[in-house]
Amino acid sequence: MIRWIAALLALCGFAAIGYAQSTDAIRIDASRIDNLAEARNFTGVILVSRGDSIVYARAFGEVRPGSGDAHRIDARWRWASITKQLMATVTMQQVEAGRMELDAPISRYWPDFPNAARDVITSRHLLQHLSGLPDPDDTQRLPSGLPAFYGDDWAADASAEGYCAGPSRREAGAEYQYTNCDFIVLGAILERVTGQNIDTLVGDLIPGTQAMYPEGEPTVAGFHYGQAEPAIRFETYGAAGGLNGTIFDLWRFDRALMRGDLLEPETREEMWTGNPAIGYAALGQWVFPAQLAGCETSVRLVERPGAIGGVQGRNYILPELDMTVITFTNRSETEFPLGNIAGDRHFAFALLSAAICPEQTQ
Repeated sequence: MIRWIAALLALCGFAAIGYAQSTDAIRIDASRIDNLAEARNFTGVILVSRGDSIVYARAFGEVRPGSGDAHRIDARWRWASITKQLMATVTMQQVEAGRMELDAPISRYWPDFPNAARDVITSRHLLQHLSGLPDPDDTQRLPSGLPAFYGDDWAADASAEGYCAGPSRREAGAEYQYTNCDFIVLGAILERVTGQNIDTLVGDLIPGTQAMYPEGEPTVAGFHYGQAEPAIRFETYGAAGGLNGTIFDLWRFDRALMRGDLLEPETREEMWTGNPAIGYAALGQWVFPAQLAGCETSVRLVERPGAIGGVQGRNYILPELDMTVITFTNRSETEFPLGNIAGDRHFAFALLSAAICPEQTQ
């Protein structure tokens, strides 16, 4: 495929807006990232890349607090909702192939989907959380605080045609409301459209060691103020959050997507178009202009956060800079908030600023 950055800039007008400096102007100062992680007592892994080169990769802290068992950079992590970013890519591949249309009703692909709104809900609604479908987080809370949908004792049907096909909470397209059911249902549609299971479809993106639960080797466990997280049925997350793999697996996906190996530039740009009316939600991710500390101009940021139990992850793609920043921690959001770039200025904001922007002086 042809190189796409110049065409993308012209298409979106980002050159005229004055987004951040070129890749050649970026100089990674590893000590800034080291100092930030150590000052904040960060526990986990961080990777930064420019083009096809990993320029920073390091693990910090202990897996279990006080155990002496150090984090490893090659450990397997649950990707949680970063899974949705890969599922959006699979969906757009089907759009390119002419097997799906984003604005067609899902009844075209699943005629007997057991929800009365199947002739109204579209794949775009699912990708942007506008479907109105049920939310597993609304199920009864277990003593641990975990929604019963994800617990070992959940007796109801946790499949796409079960709980997730239940009565709609609101009219499709009327209001943004995040729910894992959107991608659980989308995954079932993709399997019907392609005749392949989700494991195969995702494996075709980046052949390697990533896997959908319950497949794959053991992953890093999560903790909350020193306490182990509750038992979680990770396979229940499916296409909404069931992927696991190393930080290097995720980086290989990012690079394949950025190089144009997975989608044509126009298709990828549609996937990466954030809607300001719904918080810059794009298709399976958020895309928006981010003003980082120390950068004179905004950078266009593709953001995909994820969290399950005591594990959090962030996958950041900066298309115009040809850079990625990925981080995982196995401390809960309450104990160590990674944060979201547009909504707060927690660790992830500081990490991106340190990796991309000139150091601020007092």
